[in-house]
Amino acid sequence: MRSPKNTATTPARSGFVRGRLVGAAAIAFAVLVVIDNTVVSWAGTTTYAAPIKEVLAFHAENRAAVAIAVGLEALNLPLLLLFVTGLHGLVGRRGGAGADWSRLAVAAGATFSAVMAFYAVLWDGVVLSAGELTEPSPVLELAWQMHAAAFAWSLPALGTTFIGAALATHTSGLTPPWQRLLGVAGGGLLLAAGTANLAIADGSAILFGGLPGLAAWLVWLLATGVRLVRSDVD
Repeated sequence: MRSPKNTATTPARSGFVRGRLVGAAAIAFAVLVVIDNTVVSWAGTTTYAAPIKEVLAFHAENRAAVAIAVGLEALNLPLLLLFVTGLHGLVGRRGGAGADWSRLAVAAGATFSAVMAFYAVLWDGVVLSAGELTEPSPVLELAWQMHAAAFAWSLPALGTTFIGAALATHTSGLTPPWQRLLGVAGGGLLLAAGTANLAIADGSAILFGGLPGLAAWLVWLLATGVRLVRSDVD
């Protein structure tokens, strides 16, 4: 005769595993973003203010670096969606406090993922076009400008994701107060920079005003990820 299963610990165990999975997704996403930016920076990427001839030359000579970058973007998309949807589930299991903020994070995260998919597709187009050209073409220039515009529009979407996630985790007791402050400040910087998306797409240095917000997002992700992996979150 089989002894009855001990189901009393099953929900807690399930919550623990789910918390670790969400935390691991946050850490993996942050690490891949750092690797992505490092690869492109190492190759000496051009800015959006660079003349189109420099853009053509860079993409003709650094196809492999861009291929790695867009490949990492493809991995980042499911990781981010796993994180924000998993986080919403964790918040709901803790009584629903912060559920509205986590819904905002899910919606904004999905929007950010869609914009970044468009950004990556256009980047593919730029590389493929550059390999066949000796002089810039109108099509190449248009693809590059739309690629830049997609990046500029990703800033407010990421900022909204950041603020929603930070407030959701704080309200539900998953993270300490300093992470809420980091989220609101960092997300606010990304939102503020995003309001100048046309100028950023045209190569404005306003972009650098949003970079501290991106750095804050990565720090927040790592801190939250480590906390979820190490904690018995139910």
